[in-house]
Amino acid sequence: IVVGFPGCFLLPSRWAQGLAHDAVWFLGFAVMRRQDSSSALAGIFRTRCAARCLSLHSTRIALSPRHFQSHLKLLLDTQTSTVCSQCLEPCKDSWELKDGPCRDLCEHAFPKRHGECVTSCEFLRSVMVLKQGDCPAPERASGFAAACVEGCEEDGECSAQKKCCPNGCGHTCQSPKNLYRGAPLKPRKELVFEELESGVLEVRWSSKFNVSAEPVLNILQRRWNYGIQPSEDGATEWQVVARTSEERVWLTDIRPGRWYQFRVAAVNVHGTRGYTTPSRHFRSSKDPAPPPAPSELHVSDMTFGADRSVSVRLSWSMSADLDIPVNHYKLSWSCSDHTIPSKLKRRQTTKGDSTYAELDDLRENRSYTVELQAVSYWGQVPLKSSKAILQFTTSQRQSDLESTVSPVFIKPQSDLLDVGTPFYQDGQLQVRVYWKKKDPTVNRYRVQWSPEFCSHNGSRTQEKLTTQENFASLPGLQFSCKYKVIIQPVGSKGRAQAESTTFYTPSCATIQSKSPKPIPCSTVSVVPPKVLVKAENLTAVFSVYMGNVTGLFSWVVAMPQPPQQVTGYQVTWAEVITESRRNNLPNSLISQSQILPPERNILVVSGLQLASLYRLEVQVITTGGQGPATSRTFQTPAHSKPVLHYKPRIKKHHLRSVIERH
Repeated sequence: IVVGFPGCFLLPSRWAQGLAHDAVWFLGFAVMRRQDSSSALAGIFRTRCAARCLSLHSTRIALSPRHFQSHLKLLLDTQTSTVCSQCLEPCKDSWELKDGPCRDLCEHAFPKRHGECVTSCEFLRSVMVLKQGDCPAPERASGFAAACVEGCEEDGECSAQKKCCPNGCGHTCQSPKNLYRGAPLKPRKELVFEELESGVLEVRWSSKFNVSAEPVLNILQRRWNYGIQPSEDGATEWQVVARTSEERVWLTDIRPGRWYQFRVAAVNVHGTRGYTTPSRHFRSSKDPAPPPAPSELHVSDMTFGADRSVSVRLSWSMSADLDIPVNHYKLSWSCSDHTIPSKLKRRQTTKGDSTYAELDDLRENRSYTVELQAVSYWGQVPLKSSKAILQFTTSQRQSDLESTVSPVFIKPQSDLLDVGTPFYQDGQLQVRVYWKKKDPTVNRYRVQWSPEFCSHNGSRTQEKLTTQENFASLPGLQFSCKYKVIIQPVGSKGRAQAESTTFYTPSCATIQSKSPKPIPCSTVSVVPPKVLVKAENLTAVFSVYMGNVTGLFSWVVAMPQPPQQVTGYQVTWAEVITESRRNNLPNSLISQSQILPPERNILVVSGLQLASLYRLEVQVITTGGQGPATSRTFQTPAHSKPVLHYKPRIKKHHLRSVIERH
């Protein structure tokens, strides 16, 4: 679909997707983009840059002032003609202002024509160097400002709003005149918060009357702190969460357990009058979610003592973006070797900011199972994560120590079964299994084997063979796995009792170190894991204005264990037209599809029809492929009601799920 305005055509493009990826630019719906205080001014500079482009190209849009803002939003949300896109390109947060002429930077983005890009780039550089306002006349300098010294060279060397200005015999930092000439008035300081049932927070404000006809963009910032009470001293730096031409924003990443403050600034091509005073504190009414299971649990170090004792250091990672911080970790471990009698679990606790723990007094050549759990507190209520589980062996090699996440081979002990040492032959890892013949009526044996766990996401397929001998070669083994093998005797009197044992395969590096020929580790047959990540809890919020319906669709991601890296979302929405009511034809679909970045689990669709059916389908894209599709049908309101919510019927613990941004 091509939407046109006089002199400027609007085309969906990678520019619009990239713009949304960087900061969900200029939408009323925003996903948090982390920024520190040093980039707060840069946000205003880039917004002035965008406002300049809008000021230039909005003159081509012959619309009445009544409809200007809605069409301005459309201009912001999509790519216009080549000239429009060139102008806006340097204003994006992703645009890196490197040293060198703007022409060289723009040639890389627009090899053919780049004049508009160069002009916009140079404007951005100028507002980064020159502060708002004009220098007063040199003869009006007084006091230190009139001193005949070279006290500064550029505005950035002066404090606050002062500029580096000439005084007739030098340059000093002076207060400018016409500081806010042409700049829009500050919005009113009262901000309104409304938490929707879907967990989305709507932030609204109102702007004061501005005489200027220049386009005005609003920048919304926030900061937050953990704790029972709000605290400005313990709060984060101010972070830009949205830039919009509207006077409201929907935030999908509000986390329970945090106190938020907001402030907003109005910006146009001439500058800004600054941010409003910080708002009252806001905290979500929803309960915080428990922390996720610790990830990347592994053995990072192992030390062997003279008395055959072993000390192990375990390391792990924890997400930095939690509803509430981890208070402590609970760690338990026990010997899991089948040759050793079962013992009670040993336990210890470590601090919440720790990422490692030491296990002492382990024994050589043993298998251990470790469980790690994160615990947070919401008031007096403990919130526990699911457990991360690791199995490893304590085996000392004559060469160097291998990571025990890749288990080394340990020869099991059994009266009936014996497993040889794994070997690499004919391009595959193999092992031989031997057993004793006890029953003369047995004429064949059925052998089954499969990996119980591996250090990688390998295939867990069970293999089988039948033999009349009392030994068998098991081919096609995977490196760094623990296998279980079952021997089932089959005789003239039926099946006798089966025997089983376990064994470990070495890592590819171990085999390679002993082989005169290179071992193609990368060619080992590993079946990629099935993509199980899917979207769930599809929700919709509809707003109606003058007969036009805008829909905000959102979802959360159901992450299996082990987690899979999400790289984006394939989103398809379709209008379901029920022509069958009149001519008995099948329902027809008018659909559109879009790929969103991983941190943007929302979709905004404008121009929907009243009293119409729409179907939304979401597929999660991971590094391993696409997950299963999740779809749901929504009906828009029949009348101009303010907001219509769709909430899925989900379990209580899912209601506490938080929509992640990154």
